[in-house]
Amino acid sequence: MQKIDTRHGILALSPIIVLLTIYLTGSIIAGDFYRIPIAVAFMTASIYAIAITRGTTLDERIDNFSRGAANPRIMYMIWIFVLAGAFAALAKAMGAVDATVQLTLNLIPSNYLPAGIFIAACFISLSIGTSVGTIVALTPVVTALATEMNCDTAWLVAIVVGGAFFGDNLSFISDTTIAATQTQGCSMRSKFRTNIKLVTPAAITTLLLYAFCGNSIEHIDSTAVTMSDVLKCIPYLTVIVCALAGMNVLAVLITGIVIAGVMGLIFGTVDGISIFTEMGSGIMGMTELIIVTMLAGGLLEIVRINGGIDYLIRIVTLRMRSRRAAELAITALTALANICTANNTIAILTVGDISRDISKKYGIQPRRAASLMDTTSCFVQGVIPYGAQLLIASGLAKVSPLEIIPNLYYPMLIGAIVLGSILFKRKQRE
Repeated sequence: MQKIDTRHGILALSPIIVLLTIYLTGSIIAGDFYRIPIAVAFMTASIYAIAITRGTTLDERIDNFSRGAANPRIMYMIWIFVLAGAFAALAKAMGAVDATVQLTLNLIPSNYLPAGIFIAACFISLSIGTSVGTIVALTPVVTALATEMNCDTAWLVAIVVGGAFFGDNLSFISDTTIAATQTQGCSMRSKFRTNIKLVTPAAITTLLLYAFCGNSIEHIDSTAVTMSDVLKCIPYLTVIVCALAGMNVLAVLITGIVIAGVMGLIFGTVDGISIFTEMGSGIMGMTELIIVTMLAGGLLEIVRINGGIDYLIRIVTLRMRSRRAAELAITALTALANICTANNTIAILTVGDISRDISKKYGIQPRRAASLMDTTSCFVQGVIPYGAQLLIASGLAKVSPLEIIPNLYYPMLIGAIVLGSILFKRKQRE
């Protein structure tokens, strides 16, 4: 048996421990989620990660960090942040948000709004296959609804995030589904059939919970909706329709920006100059998210280079003796890789080969392994405060990620169900 260098492995992972200690522990001790800026926590952990790296010069360490910070997936997320900020600010300035809120309040009774938001998020994410696109489309409207309804903004935003991960986990065009099925060698249909049985109890429970919680929301007397209000909703409706049509999220946001600008000029709510100033204001509002995303990419690349992920794989697979232990290992590997990469698709790709080998050795059906990996990655991605989904949701809603996390009922439920399906199911039928 190959000896595992525990000291070196823990040292490689220690930057993540430093990050979480500063951000989570500091915020809890301070009793204020805004006292510890997440960008400062990442900066401190990044400096520490570069400092503890051995065997290379300082310039080489910084080069490695920079490559991680500017890799294609990081830059893609930054493009989304920039365009989402521009669209959100411009749509609000031209009146789309207020009009959409009033239309929603007229169509759906207040006590059914939480359940209705969850269903909408589930449907959109299932249709477009991306949690980020769903969050970008719905968060601005939900944030305005929270103000109108005098509800906790973080709670309503968490409903959107939870529903977004429902589709991310199940959609046939989701990148996590594609990654899980391809790495495990199973069809999307078989993985879907296995997966839907796993997450349906969580979805139904969450929906009932939101329906029950909605009874405590006071009725809101909404103003009458005019044809002008309906037309002002076009930018958001366009974004949703384009997303449902399968358009790339960047193209969706660009289309939304153009439509919002044109509609604003037609209604006179913005002029040629204010279109650019509002877009610039929205982009600047995303500055912290952009910085955090780049710091996260660089930090996690240093962790990978130093052997942190390899260490996790060796530790988790060290004492496997049964099928149950093998399933726990696949789940743990996916979760830990997700924590170390802050990207559920990358996490699946990272541990896909080793998970397939484990499945073959212990008789786990490929569709079961793919379902475990996909669902676990969606659970972890949904609750880590530095994941793209929570960062963009918190940025658009102007709340801390740590305020959203306690309200993420659906991601937490699917995490518990995955664990329960391994520990308490006597005979697993695939």
